[in-house]
Amino acid sequence: MQALPHALYTPAQVRELDRRAIEHEGIPGRVLMARAGRSAWQALQRRWPQPGRLLVLCGGGNNGGDGFVIARRAAEAGWSVDLWTMTDPSRLEGDARRAADAALAMMAPIDDPQQALNGADVVVDALLGTGLDRPVTGHLATLIDAVNAAHAPVMSIDVPSGLHAATGRVMGTAVRAAITPTFIGLKQGLFTGDAADYVGAILFDGLGVPDTVYAGIAPVAWRLPESALASALVQRARTAHKGAFGHVRVLGGDHGMGGAVRMAGEAAARSGAGRVSVMTRPAHVAAVLAARPELMVAGLTAEELREADIAAGDTVALGPGLGQAEWGRCGFERGLQHGGALVVDADALNLLATQPQRRDDWILTPHPGEAARLLDTDIQTVLDDRWASVDALVARYGGVVVLKGAGTLIADRHHRRVANEGNPGMASGGMGDVLTGVIAGLRAQGWSPFEAACLGVQAHARAADRAAAGGERGLLAGDVLAHLRAVINP
Repeated sequence: MQALPHALYTPAQVRELDRRAIEHEGIPGRVLMARAGRSAWQALQRRWPQPGRLLVLCGGGNNGGDGFVIARRAAEAGWSVDLWTMTDPSRLEGDARRAADAALAMMAPIDDPQQALNGADVVVDALLGTGLDRPVTGHLATLIDAVNAAHAPVMSIDVPSGLHAATGRVMGTAVRAAITPTFIGLKQGLFTGDAADYVGAILFDGLGVPDTVYAGIAPVAWRLPESALASALVQRARTAHKGAFGHVRVLGGDHGMGGAVRMAGEAAARSGAGRVSVMTRPAHVAAVLAARPELMVAGLTAEELREADIAAGDTVALGPGLGQAEWGRCGFERGLQHGGALVVDADALNLLATQPQRRDDWILTPHPGEAARLLDTDIQTVLDDRWASVDALVARYGGVVVLKGAGTLIADRHHRRVANEGNPGMASGGMGDVLTGVIAGLRAQGWSPFEAACLGVQAHARAADRAAAGGERGLLAGDVLAHLRAVINP
């Protein structure tokens, strides 16, 4: 296996890459299948080095062909192998048929895979591959559920069966894999949405396909590089002063929600902004100053909000704790009047959904519920295809969109990134307020909207991963704040 690439492709693009390798480069399909099976078998041996009983579940296409190669190699290595075929081997064609014949020359297929699960030490899922486009039902769904209920770990070939390789959506039910070796090109659906609970460790092998195969096929997205922060956040000049690092104004905090602006303000400061001001309800001023005296805090009524002075060069973080009552609507209107850098979150997004407009330079940071309101649809539609949803948000509202969730997506008209750091402990109140502050702090320091969004997502997630060292349950947004300074100084 190789280091995981950053380029992501659709399943159709990967099939085209496979076709080019065969037809343009003269690599026979049987050779690619043999390489894929060998690579997956080696990955299995590294993960589970002690020989045992292997159950191999083979489908009817090339994914099943990979499974037949693994079954044969396992038998040759001294493993006890139970082989089940979803399709009558005599009906297979081409490379899959040749791989099946070689495996079946060494073993007879079993009739009842569910019974074999009881004695399996490892299961190989080579059932469905990347072509799945409808929900899994019937006997196959029952088998997948039985695989998940068994105690044996699973290696899924290319993509866990039942997981949509383009969207990361579970199509009714899907195999929960411990490892997923995938080949030639990374599929975009493996890195967002439901995939986080199903793919396990993703492994990659290009199968020796030459670079010429990839020429002219542009990746549809990229994984956010692990080194993004270290590459961008270089050491500051020794002559630096606070005026060089921007001024963030956090606008929000209606009654009972003063903590949101306090956390967003501190996150902006911890991310390196030179100055941070908070514009909030008068009742919150004392509490915010007591908690973080480095922040400048102005208590404003609704009328005062309408007339509030915001310098053109300031970066505005609009929305944390804003509310949707009169005070919040006044703040929303004032924030949208700002012609400079703007990060929009929380109730500002909900208000934006009622008054849609476009800007080319703002950053919107919705979670799926907010995204659904912005798109006038339901949450499940957003979750069914997060890639399509983030594209639709960019098309409707412009700028940069950060669609939060497992496998956070960052997109504008020209770029798409997916971030895979972070953890389930982040599913708690205030996390979005911290992210808004981090992105605003980086934007104020001069990074472009897209750069600030990417760096902010990575810094926020990495700080959360450090904070989760003591456990994911009970992780608070304030715990993430405590680790921000370390990750923002890589």
